Amino acid sequence: MLRTPTGGAPRSGAAGTAGPAGRLVSIGTVLATLRDEFPEVTISKIRFLEAEGLVEPRRTPSGYRKFSTDDVERLARILRLQRDHYLPLKVIREQLDALARGEQIHIPAPTAHGDSTDPAGPAAVYGEVGRERPTVARVGRAELLAAAGVDEVQLVEWESYGLLAEGADGGFDAGAVTVARLVADLGRFGLEPRHLRAMKAAADREAGLVEQVVAPLRRHRNPQTRAHAEATLKELAGLSVRLHEALVQTALGVRLPGGGGPDYPNQSSRS
Repeated sequence: MLRTPTGGAPRSGAAGTAGPAGRLVSIGTVLATLRDEFPEVTISKIRFLEAEGLVEPRRTPSGYRKFSTDDVERLARILRLQRDHYLPLKVIREQLDALARGEQIHIPAPTAHGDSTDPAGPAAVYGEVGRERPTVARVGRAELLAAAGVDEVQLVEWESYGLLAEGADGGFDAGAVTVARLVADLGRFGLEPRHLRAMKAAADREAGLVEQVVAPLRRHRNPQTRAHAEATLKELAGLSVRLHEALVQTALGVRLPGGGGPDYPNQSSRS
């Protein structure tokens, strides 16, 4: 069964809902209602959820969004599933669609690391970010060389260009295995470490932007909001990788199998 955590956003018949039955409210009113429980939510977030097809507010003849009480409750449920169960939007959509069909659904409890135990959960969905998900926390130098199929000379060169860095404990983060394999594969096409410095610099800049978004959540007084920061970090990382891939494909004039993503509507439409 769906387990919806308690919180401050409205439920049917509760005081402080979007309004009496049949009354529609603006996106600003929705934002004010949701922020009691979800202080990090923004108008852009609500519009994004609409663009993803997770909520469908009515539109006035002038193009303004109008939300029903059911819409506000649905938004609150979506935000709780993200915050409390770390589910990506794709899984949330499937769960809500099943619920609308009258089916009983099961929301997997998060593990100690905040990842869903469901194979369709965040770990599976966000696996596409790195293509190869690490299975161990740290690897030694010899293990990294063996996994990437390279020698010490190559690894030292990669380190000199900042592509990989050994930790203070002398080991490498598990993600370094994926990086090493990709650098080695690119090298077979003649792309040397000096050519890849620009990619590393771009990745560092993207990571900095994501950290700016997540930092306020990590500092929040609400423990649930701080826990939600990790799920937000993963979602932003996934979106960043998809954007990078789409930009490269567009610049090269090619489209890789399975590439691309959802078509986002014009965000200049009225609120």
